[in-house]
Amino acid sequence: MGKFTAEEIQIAKAVDLVDLAEQIGIPLKRKGRFYQAVGMDSVMIFNRSSWCRFSQGVGGSTIDFLEYFRNMDFVEAVKYLLEFAGYIRTGTMQKFQTERQIGKIEETKQKKDIPKEPFVLPSKSETSRRLYGYLIKQRKLSKQMIDFWVKKGILYESGTYHNLVFVGKDPEGIPRFASQRGTLDKYGKPFKGDVTGNDKTYGVNLVDQNSDTIYVYEAAIDAMSDMELRGDYQNNILVLGMLSDGPLEKFLKDYPHIRKIQFCLDNDLRGRQAAKKLARKYTLMEYEVFVRLPPMGKDYNAFLQYKKENQELSSLVEKDRPLLTETKGTNIQKIEKTVGHRNIVPYQIAQAR
Repeated sequence: MGKFTAEEIQIAKAVDLVDLAEQIGIPLKRKGRFYQAVGMDSVMIFNRSSWCRFSQGVGGSTIDFLEYFRNMDFVEAVKYLLEFAGYIRTGTMQKFQTERQIGKIEETKQKKDIPKEPFVLPSKSETSRRLYGYLIKQRKLSKQMIDFWVKKGILYESGTYHNLVFVGKDPEGIPRFASQRGTLDKYGKPFKGDVTGNDKTYGVNLVDQNSDTIYVYEAAIDAMSDMELRGDYQNNILVLGMLSDGPLEKFLKDYPHIRKIQFCLDNDLRGRQAAKKLARKYTLMEYEVFVRLPPMGKDYNAFLQYKKENQELSSLVEKDRPLLTETKGTNIQKIEKTVGHRNIVPYQIAQAR
């Protein structure tokens, strides 16, 4: 019973981090809207669900917390958290999961004979009021950045359900991919899903033929957030929508002028593992590769929100702010000091091999 379902992982990550810290012997003190570890001033807990140790540039979820402070491996940490939450795993449940997986395989085989549904973009709303309200109020993005994406034709509000629609286009500007995201985060888990019939070898992208650098993200809102943090309205941007690099392979084939890749994935365990794997792959393919994870929080939108909402956290980051800027053109400044979880330095061929 070493494998966990997505639901079990979600339950483990939903454990109250303040209660967990006290359970494993890490005393906390309240500091405004946050909690700080007694004796370790650089350890802070946000929203009772995520944490960061600024002095070491590490942080993440409850699972990462146990891995770091109690030296547990992933399986041990998840089992501990499930028990802490009062969740009981059963062999029957695991058997049910296996049977359901077999059923899905058979269903997939049958679907191969069914013609693919046509790709049709959702209808557009007459206004974009819900789109701007959600991205500005809840995600803390600027109107200027939202305007930029909307005018590029890669973001709009759907007509029926008022979801955000992110569009991926081919080199001729023809939409090939689209994903939707709901705007009702406050009322539970939002709707997310790809539009039926799309081509997953494409991702949401922005193209600049004058730049040889591409910035790669897991999610579109993270791409928008990092662009705003850097004040960047140029360069090449690609949103994978996942941790697979199929869209990147396609993009590099369509735009051979790209020679530098910046992986700006999430700063969680899966994101870090994927960044390392992809950095190795593309370094060996003779691209100049950078691993550039967010300095604080799980992803770049979390970092943007922390920076805008809390002056105390912002002041901690501002000390290292010059390390996030770029020199003229697209060359990253050569730096030795650590920013966040990784140094912003090229991934070396020696590491890859």
